[in-house]
Amino acid sequence: MCGICGIFHFEKSRTADDGLLVAMRDLMVHRGPDDAGHYIDGPIGLAHRRLSIIDLSTGHQPMFNEEGTVAIVYNGEVYNYIEIKNELIKKGHNFRTRSDTEVIIHAYEEFGEQCVEKFRGMFAFALWDKRNEKVLIVLDRLGIKPLFYTEVDGTLVFASEIKSILLYPGIERALDFESLDLYLSLRYVPGPLTMFHNIFKLLPGHMMVATPEGTEIRKYWDVEFTPSDTVLGETHLEEFREILEESIRIRLRSDVPLGVFLSGGVDSSSVVALMSQMVSAPIKTFSVGYPEKMADNEFDFARRVADRFHTDHHEFRLSPVDFLDFIPKLVWHLDEPVADSSTIPLYYISKLAREFVTVILSGEGADEILAGYYIYKKMLGIEKLRNLPLFPLVAGLMTLVRPLLRHQKLAKYAELIRHPIEERYLGVSSVFSDGAKKDLYAANENGLRDRSVHQFLQPYYEKTRHCDLLNRTLYLDLKVWLPDDLLMKADKMTMATSMELRVPFLDHRLVEFAATLPTEGKLQNGESKYILKKLMSAYLPESILFRKKKGFPVPIQRWFQSDLQKNLKETLLDSGSACLNFFKREQISRLIALHEAGRGDYSDHLWTLLVFEYWHKMFIEGTLTGGAHA
Repeated sequence: MCGICGIFHFEKSRTADDGLLVAMRDLMVHRGPDDAGHYIDGPIGLAHRRLSIIDLSTGHQPMFNEEGTVAIVYNGEVYNYIEIKNELIKKGHNFRTRSDTEVIIHAYEEFGEQCVEKFRGMFAFALWDKRNEKVLIVLDRLGIKPLFYTEVDGTLVFASEIKSILLYPGIERALDFESLDLYLSLRYVPGPLTMFHNIFKLLPGHMMVATPEGTEIRKYWDVEFTPSDTVLGETHLEEFREILEESIRIRLRSDVPLGVFLSGGVDSSSVVALMSQMVSAPIKTFSVGYPEKMADNEFDFARRVADRFHTDHHEFRLSPVDFLDFIPKLVWHLDEPVADSSTIPLYYISKLAREFVTVILSGEGADEILAGYYIYKKMLGIEKLRNLPLFPLVAGLMTLVRPLLRHQKLAKYAELIRHPIEERYLGVSSVFSDGAKKDLYAANENGLRDRSVHQFLQPYYEKTRHCDLLNRTLYLDLKVWLPDDLLMKADKMTMATSMELRVPFLDHRLVEFAATLPTEGKLQNGESKYILKKLMSAYLPESILFRKKKGFPVPIQRWFQSDLQKNLKETLLDSGSACLNFFKREQISRLIALHEAGRGDYSDHLWTLLVFEYWHKMFIEGTLTGGAHA
């Protein structure tokens, strides 16, 4: 796991700046504290920070082919590199190292751009083909590893983190207003946009080809939902077991110690259960919770699993002080706002785990491929209501009574029931509605939106128009919420502690298999992730298989009414607040007052505004500092 960056001038007579390239590289030292390298060949400059995982002694980057005509900087892991290497040796290729990096180089020599189709793993790499004067930049299929880019003054600039791009002269630190509007709706900025104007994310399953003529972006992979019309049976279960076990097994390839994030939920517990059959030493497991006895704590569930599989278990307790103190550092590492409060406990559990291991496995991705979130059931329930003969009468009644409903959630669903799926479902983590945003914007900021969030998401719904409602929602979350919230925070928080995260549920073979499952394999009689729970019933007790889902819970609702209340008010309502440049003071005050009084849970709304406030102060105004050691 590493950090990469590069500069490519389209004009061949220009030379990449050595000092600038090194500065961009070393701003990401947390991503790779073990080694560093850079390479300049006229208009191209490539640089690399290394966290050594495989082939600790000879995996230095940039790495080259024998003739020096191909150079690569690479972030990630190709887990099936041994199998690809054996295939390439049979074709006459010679290897000098044991690294998966060299496998990518030889695979490119043998198969060209199509080499990416052979890779199972997570990766973002930039490859310089000197003979063809071409830079090939590739992101893995699911977006597990991020990569950002911009073009300025005839130059392509790219990096694993935006902060490195911002060092390049001539790049304006400007807010992108469409992204701000999308952020208020979703709590993150969906790709290819970022919160910075004219800086973009390379989308999952895409590659960029840069030549002196310019850049071209191509899609090389997408998941196709083609559910089987057969009943879920033993064949499905056996194939699922085979792919999941193999996915975990190849992710154990490492020359450094491994562990598992263990919440005690079915996803992480499944990883521990299956992994325990593949290793001889006790698995090191890690959990996060809170000092006081809160409903948010998951320690008891995690301990049950740890005891059952005799793991070497460790726990971290997060206090409100820890949470508050980390916010500037959080924003610095994220580069752009991601208003998911579970990001902070993720950092602290990563920091704890790094004391013992360098590689960690987790259960991320199971919910997105197997319909694990409760909201999917809600959307299906609303659809059933919409299909009732008397629905027009019910919808009319809801329109009349909605303004009278004081209960926050009842009012929300009274509104949602009126709309088709394309308009009512924005993804797992939506927060501000269109109406709430209209009320929030200051008068001078209304009309800044270039298009609505519904218009932005419409292409994803168009792609799955032939699918049933469940698979349409899963596709949207796989393409948007998963890479831009869940995987973004996972990458940034684990890399902040110089640790590699591996996610076996997001092996692309497993994702493709899940897309072919009959619907009852995912959601059956109200039970989510049905096929996983059926498979794991031989390993895990019912108290784990059927417990209420929590993820990385944070008691932020209570903290905003107590320990964090003073800071929240002072930050958002201060005369120098960035939020007051965009949003109405009275609306922010109203949200705070309603939350304080317990007249609804507005913690997600307030956290969304708070994270934006810190981000704007740090990256746009430059009045707040963060940093790896802040």
